[in-house]
Amino acid sequence: MNERFGAYSRETGETRVAVEIGLDGSGAAAVDTGYGFADHMLNLLAFWAGFDLKLTCRGDLEVDAHHSLEDVAICLGEALRQALGDRAGIARVGVAKVPMDEALCEAVVDLSGRAYLVYRENVLPPVIAGEEKDVWREFFKAFCHAARANVHIHYEYGQNGHHLVEAAFKALGLALRRATAVDGARVPSTKGSLD
Repeated sequence: MNERFGAYSRETGETRVAVEIGLDGSGAAAVDTGYGFADHMLNLLAFWAGFDLKLTCRGDLEVDAHHSLEDVAICLGEALRQALGDRAGIARVGVAKVPMDEALCEAVVDLSGRAYLVYRENVLPPVIAGEEKDVWREFFKAFCHAARANVHIHYEYGQNGHHLVEAAFKALGLALRRATAVDGARVPSTKGSLD
C-alpha cells in the first residue's frame, strides 16, 4: 500500500488551521492550537493511533475555544479522509476501552464512509480546563462528519474531567489505530465501496 498521507487547511474569519497526517507513522506529533489542553489531547490521539501529526491553529480564543476546536476537528477529519483514500485494505472497525486513574472510556470506530456520532457524556463535569464540556462533543461531532466515520464514545465512569477526556482521546486513538490497520487488499464492505 502506498504511503497514506493527508493534508488539509482552512481559513475563516474565526480561525486559521493547517493539518498534515501520516497514518503509517510513529505517533510523533507537533501540535499548537493556542489552547494547551487541546494540544495535550491531540498529542495523545496521535501517539495512541500511531499517526504522525502536524497541526497548527490560530483562532479567536479571546471568545472561547469553541471555534478553534471545531475547525481543528474539521481539518483533522478531512486530512484523515484524504489519507484513507478509497479505504481498501483497512480493518475498518476498531474498538478500545482505556482507563485513566478513576475514569474509564470506550471508543468504537467504523470508518464506514457514513458520519454519525453517539456521545454518552453524562459523567463529565460542566467545565474542563476552563471550557464548557460541550466543546468536546462539538469537536467529536465535527471530526466524524469530516472523516465520514461512525464513532461511539462512552464515558463509563469517572470524576475528574481531565482524566475523562484524556481516556476518550486515548481510546479514540487506539480504536483508530485498529480501524486503519492494513488488513488485506479488498474494500471492507459487502457493497464493494465505502463512499
